[in-house]
Amino acid sequence: MSNKYDVIVIGAGPGGYVAAIRAAQLGLKTACVEKWTSDNGKVVLGGTCLNVGCIPSKALLESSHKYEEAKHDFDIHGISADDVEIDVPKMMGRKETIVKNLTGGVGMLFKANGVTSIHGTAKVLAGKKVEVTDNDGKVSSYEAENVIIATGSKPIEIPPAPITEGYIVDSTGALEFTEVPKRVGVIGAGVIGLELGSVWARLGSEVTVLEAQDTFLSAVDQQIAKEALKQFKKQGLDIRLKSMVQGTDVKRGLVNVQYKDAKGDQELKVDKLIVGVGRAPVTDGLLSPDSGINLDERGFIYVDDHCQTDVPGVYAIGDVVRGPMLAHKGSEEGVMVAERIAGQKTQVNYDIIPGVIYTHPELAWCGQNEEQLKADGVPYNVGIAPFAASGRAMATNATAGMVKILAHEETDRILGVHIIGPSASELIAQAVIAMEFGSSSEDLGLTMFAHPTLSESVHEAALAVSGHAIHVANRKKRK
Repeated sequence: MSNKYDVIVIGAGPGGYVAAIRAAQLGLKTACVEKWTSDNGKVVLGGTCLNVGCIPSKALLESSHKYEEAKHDFDIHGISADDVEIDVPKMMGRKETIVKNLTGGVGMLFKANGVTSIHGTAKVLAGKKVEVTDNDGKVSSYEAENVIIATGSKPIEIPPAPITEGYIVDSTGALEFTEVPKRVGVIGAGVIGLELGSVWARLGSEVTVLEAQDTFLSAVDQQIAKEALKQFKKQGLDIRLKSMVQGTDVKRGLVNVQYKDAKGDQELKVDKLIVGVGRAPVTDGLLSPDSGINLDERGFIYVDDHCQTDVPGVYAIGDVVRGPMLAHKGSEEGVMVAERIAGQKTQVNYDIIPGVIYTHPELAWCGQNEEQLKADGVPYNVGIAPFAASGRAMATNATAGMVKILAHEETDRILGVHIIGPSASELIAQAVIAMEFGSSSEDLGLTMFAHPTLSESVHEAALAVSGHAIHVANRKKRK
């Protein structure tokens, strides 16, 4: 087989495998290099997202939510469910089956589209050459007209809490507990910490979340964030802001966490400690010194708006470049790059990337938040529709939260949409589509929504922007 390709993709996560499939669909001879290895020595496709990230965490979030519902919320429906128990190994087995089905599906898609899968660790050399070292240490060289780097990210480790098998774990380890711990500590009240903390809190663990910042979810619209904090505390999550971890040690089967807050030195004893402080790009050993590809001070690969590196024909996408570390962002960049290589003029709209936190209630947003608009001096109107006014939300016993729409005061163009509540991750797609087409709040208000649905709350919030809401009291306009 020839070692020359039109496109070589490095990494088979949601950015890399999508880029490889799209490139092959466009008639380009394509190979995808992946170093992840299964227990039986075979290549594992799908990257962090499918194997130890998005997919397994959502499987556990769903299982734990159903358990909590059965244990605490069935009674309101007139359903008696006494002695509800959780079988953790069975729950984990279901998660593994989902992961196996999806990762195997990527392999089938590679075959269907003619993508060559190469198993090994890649290094980018000068002249768009790629060196691959397999598990036996054998080195093979490949040439490509174009290289797409999609090596993804890894959990950040912090010196005060080094990973200690069985006790101090990262996000991957938190998906593999074999029983429900009595007490769980979480470092970091971001997406990772809140989602994983929620799983084990629902299953019965006492969960304490330590967050160094003094603002909860500082990147999220603060009205939404404050509502989220209220709901999480109501559920029993002990979230402690301004709490900086100083050190940890394991004694007598417990993790002792030393941290400092506004009152001084504190200590927390837990059975398991999850470190969820973020992720870092995987670039170690990836680039030869003469590759010509440059990194920024944080280890991200420098690219332009079209994901082109400083070397013509070499691109980088996903978690390894600037922007939010989101699977869907990496996938869209992969499509863009593949199509641009094929001569098309595709672009990614970085202004409208949806963000989601899959807790219960869910949080989802796109565009700008109220704090950003104020800081930029942009005049805006606000429309809010609480789910408490939604008949469908009442029927599903999920009335916490709201839909919030921000629109330009003069043009009425939608600038941002922020949701906390049931199915927020699905509802936000309506906002993304509307914003992609430059819609005004009036456009959404004039659109017919089915009744009764949760999506009516998006409609009602759009009407509320101009004071035309029907099912909620209209707020007085800001002066």
